[in-house]
Amino acid sequence: MSISGGPVHDELSVPVPGGDLAVLRWPARVPDAPTVVAVHGITANALAWGEIADRLAGRAALIAPDLRGRADSRSVDGPFGLARHADDVAEVVRTLGLGPAHLVGHSMGAWVCALTAVRHPELVSRVLLVDGAVSFPLPAGVHEDDALAAVLGPALARLSMTFPDRQAYREFWQAHPAFVDGWTARMDAYTQRDLVGTEPGLRSSCVPEAIRQDGREVLLDKEAAAAVHQLPCPAELLWAERGLLNEPQGLYDAARLRSAGLDETRVPAATVPGTNHYSIIGGADGAAAVIDRLLRGAALG
Repeated sequence: MSISGGPVHDELSVPVPGGDLAVLRWPARVPDAPTVVAVHGITANALAWGEIADRLAGRAALIAPDLRGRADSRSVDGPFGLARHADDVAEVVRTLGLGPAHLVGHSMGAWVCALTAVRHPELVSRVLLVDGAVSFPLPAGVHEDDALAAVLGPALARLSMTFPDRQAYREFWQAHPAFVDGWTARMDAYTQRDLVGTEPGLRSSCVPEAIRQDGREVLLDKEAAAAVHQLPCPAELLWAERGLLNEPQGLYDAARLRSAGLDETRVPAATVPGTNHYSIIGGADGAAAVIDRLLRGAALG
């Protein structure tokens, strides 16, 4: 399948406990190209990596699953949670014969990638963490549901909404503060992949139970929080300058990473100027930075 002239991707399925995980594969187009397994965020899907796949232009094979409870993996049964997703990613690597693999994860996917490396070190050779994986304790008196709603904003609110047609869903996303500076065919394909049902009752494919469980673990799970500090392989963190709603303060900055105890001698960290939480993988500058690190990491082995 190709989107607006972009690179063709294959659609695969990988058996996991509870069903078959949907997996997209953009093949390599050059000899001896590396393979990268890409893991999306909490309410996203595999086409979140479409801009990066397009700009990679076959210099690496890109493998991206829809995590269980999302898009074409929405029918895969629970339990959910970050460890379950990590084991699913390991099964993708194992079943497709990709290991030891380079992993890249965005947002919640970064926690999943770090956990995959810790739980299945024989299957992972290198990890790139993108605006995620470093945890902070909740402030005193802040409930987890309030914290999740504050962080995810419109992305979480849409799970309880219905839309009369696909254009209405497109306009919902185009009004999101993180996307107001531009809209591309790749963004459109990514958001439209999320829709299920029939008009006038279209809705997000995300299974609410999955989002609640995964969100709680991003905020509170000790195993997930510890993973970035226990990585058994080379790793790097890229963080967006701005936040999920394009606000000036991003999820991370140098002071926050120091306060979280990130050892940058083991996990070097760098900001990607001019990006927000979404455009760090979906925009031109962010995609270029991620691709640079992926190909540089592949060259290092």
